[in-house]
Amino acid sequence: MAYRDCGAPNGECWLVVHGGPGASCHPGLLAPFQLSRQRAVLPDQRGAGRSRPAARLAGNHTDQLVADLETLRRHLGIERWALLAGSWGTVVALRYAQAHPDRVTRLVLRGAFALTRREIFGLLRPDPRRDRAVLQSPYWPRAPYSGDARVLARLGQMLQSATPGVAARNVVRCWNLLELRSALSGLWRSVVHSASVENAPPGDPRQRANAHRRAWAQIKRQQRRSLANLQQARTSRTDQSGWKKFRIQGHYLRHKGFVRPGTLDSAVRRLALRAIPSDWVHGRFDAVCPPRNTRRWVAQQEALRNGLARAHWPLAGHLASEPGVRDTLAKAVRQPRTAP
Repeated sequence: MAYRDCGAPNGECWLVVHGGPGASCHPGLLAPFQLSRQRAVLPDQRGAGRSRPAARLAGNHTDQLVADLETLRRHLGIERWALLAGSWGTVVALRYAQAHPDRVTRLVLRGAFALTRREIFGLLRPDPRRDRAVLQSPYWPRAPYSGDARVLARLGQMLQSATPGVAARNVVRCWNLLELRSALSGLWRSVVHSASVENAPPGDPRQRANAHRRAWAQIKRQQRRSLANLQQARTSRTDQSGWKKFRIQGHYLRHKGFVRPGTLDSAVRRLALRAIPSDWVHGRFDAVCPPRNTRRWVAQQEALRNGLARAHWPLAGHLASEPGVRDTLAKAVRQPRTAP
């Protein structure tokens, strides 16, 4: 398992659990930390990023990811650490805290993922107005592979080869376009509301709106490049990394995250029973993981122990790099928390 160990060796220690599944840690995930006084450990989950063997599916399931994190903690000689996790990473973080509550001081969870049918299949449904390039691709599954589960199964079959062929390469490009479209949806709503929304965060509305526009423009440029590359005949490095990512992502989505129904609710209740403080950061316009996930889980914790869970609703979509999410995460991570 590849990992980065950054910051002050004797500072408050944080474990950063990346999203995906199949994605990896990157330097941008260090933005919330004050590395002069905090320590951050950023592992790439099994088969993802720089971990080896790359994109391997055998033995790759959520309980094993939790075991890997505990092995890493013992390897580094860390007694206890706080957890910062986003999107899919919130599932892994909750399962880790459920299995090893004595090793967790607190959690900061961004864009909580509940593994609902809407979330699992939402990214696989092309929008007729905004995803015409995907719908026109002869490689994206459609009839007779009708139905969400069949589409996901077909995608898994197309990504099984040891190296990405023509079909796998095009599927990866289409899947990436669907992800970018969902990210742009939340970002654009943030741009529209940034100058006029009630109860907006403090600061100059014009500067805030400009920051949202810059973030939106950056993702929009990525989308244009991806559209331009859709018909390229050569397999690029981006295609190779995308194949690794989506191969693992399809594996986890097909098995509903290897998490049985009710398990995440039990993990959230365990946080309250063990008095582990948690901050839940969820963009108001998140188009990937609905904000109701955070509302429900915060309510569950508060019903058991008042003041233990705090919800934050930045003017943002799903991405950790968006200005509202980035600033809110920094405040949550840098502010000490203890059980009430």
